[in-house]
Amino acid sequence: MARLSGDGFHIEHLDGVPVFRLDRLEQVSRLVHAIFTRQGGVSRPPFATLNMGHAVGDAPDAVDTNHQRAYRALQICRSQVVACHLVHGTAVLVATAADSGHWLGAADALITDKPGLYLSMRFADCLPILLNDAPRGVVGLVHAGWRGTVKNVAEATVQAMVDELGCSRHHITAVIGPAIGPCCYQVGDEVIQAVEAAFDRSNQILSERPDQRVCLDLWEANRQQLVDAGVGQVIVMRLCTACHTGLFFSHRAERGRTGRFGVVIGYRDQGG
Repeated sequence: MARLSGDGFHIEHLDGVPVFRLDRLEQVSRLVHAIFTRQGGVSRPPFATLNMGHAVGDAPDAVDTNHQRAYRALQICRSQVVACHLVHGTAVLVATAADSGHWLGAADALITDKPGLYLSMRFADCLPILLNDAPRGVVGLVHAGWRGTVKNVAEATVQAMVDELGCSRHHITAVIGPAIGPCCYQVGDEVIQAVEAAFDRSNQILSERPDQRVCLDLWEANRQQLVDAGVGQVIVMRLCTACHTGLFFSHRAERGRTGRFGVVIGYRDQGG
């Protein structure tokens, strides 16, 4: 198995599928987590190759095969996976054992305390947040674009983990995964005004370049929100999807014609 080191994370090749793993999360017994890349699938350009998005125009059979490859690499079944329809809001859904293998409603965050149930989402510049409370065996997965960020979907998810599943904020580890970085995320007046209204420290999130472009730092915005939410540890991978289109799909860099890479998190049950 090939293994590439990084700053707190590494790539493993599982059954021919490259997977990013977080060193901190790998220390947690029975926790399964994976940030997939765009490599290791069967989709043809512009969705080459491990596109896990069903709604981007790719051939359905190819997307199904990609899901099967991804889950087989993690030694889980598709019937154990839960997903939702992403809408750039703050709704948080609690996934139960009865939801296994199903698509849930419209939401941008999923949480669960059920072992053997795995949360899954798809990304192509928006920011994935993986959440884990090891003492409680609770996981969460968040999709944060700029709209969800200014609405503080990160805090909403942490609050739901506390209120619905009995988590302690200081026991939660949060991982901010690959997303479009401040190097590439140029924004206009609508976003600038929304960020300035939502953040007291917007000067740390918006940066003006010499050419007068203004860029948004989704990583820092969500890091601040997670710290303010009281989580015990925040890990920022600082991988820009628009800079690394050989590894990730990027809606911005590829002008809207691209696929979606997957993220999965959950606990194995005692038997597996």
